[in-house]
Amino acid sequence: MAANAIDQTRRMLSLVTYLRERPGARIADVARAFGISEDELISDLDVLPLCGTSFRGGDLLDIDTDGERIWWHNPAALSAEAAAPLRLAADEATALLVAARAVATLPGLREGDREALLRATAKLEAAAGETAGASARLSVTFESEGGVFAEVDRAISERRRLWVRYYSPARDELTEREVDPIRLFALGHTYMEAWCYRSEARRTFRLDRVAEIRILDEPAAPPELELRDLSEALVQPSADDPEVVVEVGPGGRWVAEYYPHDSAEELPDGGLRITLRTPDPASLRRLALRLGPDGRITAPDDLARSARDAAADALAAYEESHGREIGAEARESGAEDRETGAEAGR
Repeated sequence: MAANAIDQTRRMLSLVTYLRERPGARIADVARAFGISEDELISDLDVLPLCGTSFRGGDLLDIDTDGERIWWHNPAALSAEAAAPLRLAADEATALLVAARAVATLPGLREGDREALLRATAKLEAAAGETAGASARLSVTFESEGGVFAEVDRAISERRRLWVRYYSPARDELTEREVDPIRLFALGHTYMEAWCYRSEARRTFRLDRVAEIRILDEPAAPPELELRDLSEALVQPSADDPEVVVEVGPGGRWVAEYYPHDSAEELPDGGLRITLRTPDPASLRRLALRLGPDGRITAPDDLARSARDAAADALAAYEESHGREIGAEARESGAEDRETGAEAGR
């Protein structure tokens, strides 16, 4: 399961407290308690030894594992007695103040969180002195995705349903949906995984394609679903999904790098015969149009035929548009010739 940075930070902060109170905890038990896989837990444990109150010897967390249990050798490193007073440089204080003021303006932020953030900001301003005045001249504006993120995050926290207007590029249309959000995660872009009542299935939504969002009064009640492992890729075909065969020339070999596939067989011309699976074969028509002369769908027959028809329609539309442009230019040129002839006759 891939988590976004906020989820992972929250989990690792809780993990520190959890491990401190449970020396020699079993990996399987800890992973189960946090609802993550053992591989994800090991990944967190690889990061924790880089954290601490400073980079001086003894201040970093000394945590390791023997493959079955987790051991923390210096839990006193984070004790109140061992902690040195925190001192921020001017640039660090400025960055914190600017970020805190920007986050406090996010729409959808829970009021309790906003108030806590403002109180912390006021304390930081008092401690920063003159630096606080300099930071007041700087500001950060979040793009619309930030507002959508805040609304989704709030809905997940409060277990409430969402209404969204969402742009689907595969169909080139805006759709209205009610969804129960499950989680937020980032893989290049930021996504929401949710139960969609329009599709009656689990769906993934890219936040920058959400045109409008509203938190509803209805409580969210998504079905009990096993979270997908997104560590490899966002699209992970199932063995039950329909099989599609795409043949590409040398200029289309990139398809094998970007699309999860079952096999990629070399062709005599330097191309590939790629076999892949997808729950929505029709979505690959866009891939066929993008490939142009560098590739084609060969199976299943109905999809191959549909892709050829879509390409023919696109070509006909282009030729019609291009023909109108040529006709307009010819008429314009003829009018200019007539005007020139009239002037010469006078």
